[in-house]
Amino acid sequence: MVVRWDASSTAAPNGGTVLAPAQATAQGRWIQMHDGVQDFRRFGHFDAERPADDALDAMVEDPAVHRVEAHTDLLFTRRHVFDRSGIELDFGGHTVHSTGIEKNTHDNPFGAVLAFRGTVTDTSVSYALPATVIELTDTFPVPDSSAFRVGQWWTVQVDPVKGGGRDERELQKLVEITEIVDGTHVRIGYLNGWELAQGRTLTWTRVEPVRRAHVRDMRFLGAGDDEYTGSHPVSYEYAVDCDVRDIHATGTFWPVIMRRWCTRFSTERCSLKNPPTVFYGGAGYLTQQIYCLYGRVSDCVTSNVRHLNDLTASAYCTVVNCHGDGDDAGGNPFTTHGQYEHDLLFDGNSGLMDIANSGAQWGISAKRITVRRHVCSWFTANTKITDLTLEDVTVIARPTFDQAGTLTVNADGAQVRGCTAKFFAVAQRSARSRRPTVISDCSFALPAGTVLVQTPVTAPVHFERCVLTGLDGVVLRGSGPVRFTDCTLEGANGSAAPLSVGSTDLVVESGALRDTGIQLTAVRDQRVHLTGGVRLSGTNGSGALLSRSDGPGRITWQLSGVTSDTDAATAHLRIAHGTNHVAATSSRFTGGRLHLEPDACADVLYSSCVEDGTQRTAMPQDGDTVRTDGNLVF
Repeated sequence: MVVRWDASSTAAPNGGTVLAPAQATAQGRWIQMHDGVQDFRRFGHFDAERPADDALDAMVEDPAVHRVEAHTDLLFTRRHVFDRSGIELDFGGHTVHSTGIEKNTHDNPFGAVLAFRGTVTDTSVSYALPATVIELTDTFPVPDSSAFRVGQWWTVQVDPVKGGGRDERELQKLVEITEIVDGTHVRIGYLNGWELAQGRTLTWTRVEPVRRAHVRDMRFLGAGDDEYTGSHPVSYEYAVDCDVRDIHATGTFWPVIMRRWCTRFSTERCSLKNPPTVFYGGAGYLTQQIYCLYGRVSDCVTSNVRHLNDLTASAYCTVVNCHGDGDDAGGNPFTTHGQYEHDLLFDGNSGLMDIANSGAQWGISAKRITVRRHVCSWFTANTKITDLTLEDVTVIARPTFDQAGTLTVNADGAQVRGCTAKFFAVAQRSARSRRPTVISDCSFALPAGTVLVQTPVTAPVHFERCVLTGLDGVVLRGSGPVRFTDCTLEGANGSAAPLSVGSTDLVVESGALRDTGIQLTAVRDQRVHLTGGVRLSGTNGSGALLSRSDGPGRITWQLSGVTSDTDAATAHLRIAHGTNHVAATSSRFTGGRLHLEPDACADVLYSSCVEDGTQRTAMPQDGDTVRTDGNLVF
């Protein structure tokens, strides 16, 4: 390195950029000459034998330094907090050790070796909304816009939801003021994801964020196995445009990269393996983002961790080509917290996943989450998740974790396309969406007794071009309408129980039912409509392809263009209980039986049908409310 003598300097020697002569004097220092790029070797660090904390502080806290490089392994034993911007720390792929690091404070995932934290000012504004703030607006009312300036950064958060969880808020973000609209409105760099009702209180706090503080290319060895002795490399709080790349960690306690109140960032090509715990809340993550905007996590991998990625109260973020293995024992690599996350994209990842599933304390809510080309052995999204989109999600049962191969969704605008699973179920915890719940081009091998549509479901559910196999006592319990279009439903075998259907309205259009059938529960008034050339064949354990239970509900049967083929012991249609309204036209029955108990039929139209070797075991006589002529019987 090059140094110059400054005879008048009284700067404190730091062993690198400021050097005292061998015979120290009060005045006179050797000052290192540099172009803003610094190196730990210039402070005498050529290995990890002694702590390099003082050198780190000297370089990062020097405003003339914009880049710090490491060319050897290093040891840090302190937890550093920096508030400066415009700096890059590049460790050149060398290993950072943290053996003997100072004790952390309680429940502090921001006690990283490298903690970057912006400055929260004492300027704060609270305001009760004079009118509803609509969804997807970037203009917000304020009491006096003169308190704001374009280019400033503020945190904005709404008060907790009345009657909700302790931490249930729809809005918590770090935003930039982009325009002063008028005397009582400002525009921010964020389109909000949730409507805020009149009277809700917004609190704005001005922040001087850390900007462009990047960390690169590090191997990190964690030390300690609890919240106090454990170590982790990086955290950001109140930060903008701060990126992390190529950090590969082993044995860290808190998240390798921890972020809160961050906007515009990327985390690339990072990894974590074997943290000391996957059961302690908040510990054992690769990365967590809380109240974050516009982030991208890509090309990351984990082994034996709690979460690869956690998005909490975050929006407009993307997770791409990330993969988590060793997720059998307590960890699901991909998760959102349920604190009103919205507009998130997961693309091309693998590993267990759940969404908005951390508990009612935070709201169990999310909106417009899209998951594409994902592979895992367990996927659950059955809390208050609105407008979920799943494309090409493959769930493969794994004996070491979930032998059922579970995929569950919330019937609140869910769109499930081209997905495969063993156990599949539709639940309902919310009704916020305007779009229908549609499951299309999917394949599910359902275990016996699966409740396919759960009790709380009142929303319409539409299955299109799906294949459901292994059916044996599968239940559609919810009262909401269910429609199958061009679907194939296959029973496990000829003695399997038929579908038990509690839906108010069941429509089966085209498609085929083999070795299964439909039995209406009659717990409520129901309507069933089979049309469009739907084909029934085989038999089942109830001895009837279409039947009803002895419940109180009135059933309306409408069969049009149905083809049914079964053995002599099985009924195509068996109506023996309750009150029924029957219309069967233009259908063909081969073999089997027709059983329409006269006392159970309030009215019957049975016409233009073909019976090929079909036995009528019960049929009402024609009269004012019964018409059974005009059929071809042979």
